[in-house]
Amino acid sequence: MFVAVTFDLSEIEKKRGIESLLREYGFEKRHEGLWETVKLKERYLARLKRDIDRLTDSYDNVRLYQYPIDGVLVVTGLQNKRWRRIVVRP
Repeated sequence: MFVAVTFDLSEIEKKRGIESLLREYGFEKRHEGLWETVKLKERYLARLKRDIDRLTDSYDNVRLYQYPIDGVLVVTGLQNKRWRRIVVRP
């Protein structure tokens, strides 16, 4: 599954923590604040979200782009400490 993560964090220490976490999950840095992988298995996605949630606060924004999940693109965003999910159908 292809997963891309973008983030806008309020503190440098949080940024370093998220980048370290993404490296552990096998993500590669593409641009500043953009990390991608095609190696992440769907069963690790919930754990990744939980780990990201622990490292962030209500001032941080994180967005995950996941494809394919049931044949569609799913955009999941963390904003104000709440995960919201958008399903993009053809």
